[in-house]
Amino acid sequence: MNHDAIVVGIDGSEHALRAVLWGAAEAARRHSSLVLLHALGYPRHYVGAWPPSHELRAKLTERGEAALIAARDAAVEAGAVRVETRLVKENPPEALIEASRTAGMVVLGVSGHDGFLVGLALGSTAVQTTAHAHCPVVVVRGQDDLPPSPQAPVVVGVDGSPLSEAALGIAFEEADQREAPLLAVHAWYDTEAIVDVIDVARYGTAITAAEIEQVVLAERIAGWSEKYPDVLVRRVVKRDKPRRTLLELSQSAQLIVVGSRGRGGFAGLLLGSTSQALVQHAGCPVMVLRQEA
Repeated sequence: MNHDAIVVGIDGSEHALRAVLWGAAEAARRHSSLVLLHALGYPRHYVGAWPPSHELRAKLTERGEAALIAARDAAVEAGAVRVETRLVKENPPEALIEASRTAGMVVLGVSGHDGFLVGLALGSTAVQTTAHAHCPVVVVRGQDDLPPSPQAPVVVGVDGSPLSEAALGIAFEEADQREAPLLAVHAWYDTEAIVDVIDVARYGTAITAAEIEQVVLAERIAGWSEKYPDVLVRRVVKRDKPRRTLLELSQSAQLIVVGSRGRGGFAGLLLGSTSQALVQHAGCPVMVLRQEA
């Protein structure tokens, strides 16, 4: 597989088809190959005395092949040039995570039949894949019947963590490729509205927390703006829960980029509260980045 390939999880659902159309458009724009992947999900251990019958395996395989044919036809019609189909026996999260090792991006629909996104409880395909993939994962959400307006922004969440710095770089690249504006968003809710300690050495005067956050955000953006001078950037600083601000902005965005876990994430959680809320409820596709170990 090419390392810039876009892998799309297929299960025959309408949601997966939307992911195919989104992935095909991305592949055409990036001049990348598109890999359509259907995972049969044969269990490693069987309940009861007998493994699945030959007839059941044949039926699952037939259904998977039909889903891949329909997805391939839709992808070609949507503009993808190099399309590959894969039918594998592993379960969906395992197959997608393995495919992500040599992919540029993994794309999933918002929900599915038996496989790719049946709900979003902890341990589902969405959470498992976004938490463990070796490349960015895009969960296609929102009203995808109509293509997003070219003027719709790319939105990126910035919280000062190393992972959000990586997300900022990818968001600039996405905005540049799409010729779209970029909204760099920093929201916080655990800071007093007024700073009690005057940092005269740095700021020269007493200023509000919001003003300090504006300065810090501007500093983080500066280097990327030099690298991508054609990207129009707007900074959004808001005293609110990050997930609430980003969910609100997702209603008019074409893509949101976030890290899988932010500055305040707990090590035991697969996804942070912000990224999980966006995967579940955003009004547009969500790209989630994971920090490699």
